[in-house]
Amino acid sequence: MIHFIGAGPGAADLITVRGARLLGEADVIIYAGSLVNPALLDGRKEGCAVYDSASMTLEEVLEVMRAAERRGETTVRLHTGDPSLYGAIREQMDALDREGISYDVTPGVSSFSGAAAALEAEYTLPDVSQSVIITRMAGRTPVPEGEQLRKLASHGCTMVLFLSTGLLERVEEELQAGGYAPDTPAAIVYKATWPEEKVCRCTVSTLARTARENRITKTALITVGHFLGNSYERSKLYDPAFTHGCRKGKQG
Repeated sequence: MIHFIGAGPGAADLITVRGARLLGEADVIIYAGSLVNPALLDGRKEGCAVYDSASMTLEEVLEVMRAAERRGETTVRLHTGDPSLYGAIREQMDALDREGISYDVTPGVSSFSGAAAALEAEYTLPDVSQSVIITRMAGRTPVPEGEQLRKLASHGCTMVLFLSTGLLERVEEELQAGGYAPDTPAAIVYKATWPEEKVCRCTVSTLARTARENRITKTALITVGHFLGNSYERSKLYDPAFTHGCRKGKQG
């Protein structure tokens, strides 16, 4: 059995209870060593074989899984954050399907949630933004034509950019070409929830300069939007005058 598990955004205690249990029961662990906190391996059982996938190919990862299956062992494939976001798990699952190997997926806390916690922010504020676009800047890996950053920026809602820290000059250009004003609030969150976490608040037009000044070149999320500002409407859910299924509103 293969268990794909989200390790969470960084802090070792932000893995789910289920994920930690399965990790502790595994005979084989394949983890993304360049991204996953190695402290998560401290709870592995004696004799567990550990592989760092940072230098492995898909074919090499699959062969470790196959070998463990032939021995009747349990494998944990430990991905950073939540494996459904930029986790490259689909290609692994499709290969396992073709070979009739069973697997399941345990979700994890995504780094975009960790970034919001670090910012002490709420992505969806009434009358500011009720949508969050999670995307990345096109680089060595392209994005579909309809998902070019300037096109997504035209919506003006909250944006969280993965895998884009090394492309911030182009990010600035694309965001402004899409309609964000130069002074739109933005932030760079480096290694959210890790001990070395750093939050750098800036604007759309100062993203690249802020990253340079703080020597941030990777392992960071870019957040953009007026959710980082101070103006928003109060939630209707807790408004004493608002009636909903659990409470009758008071008339003024």
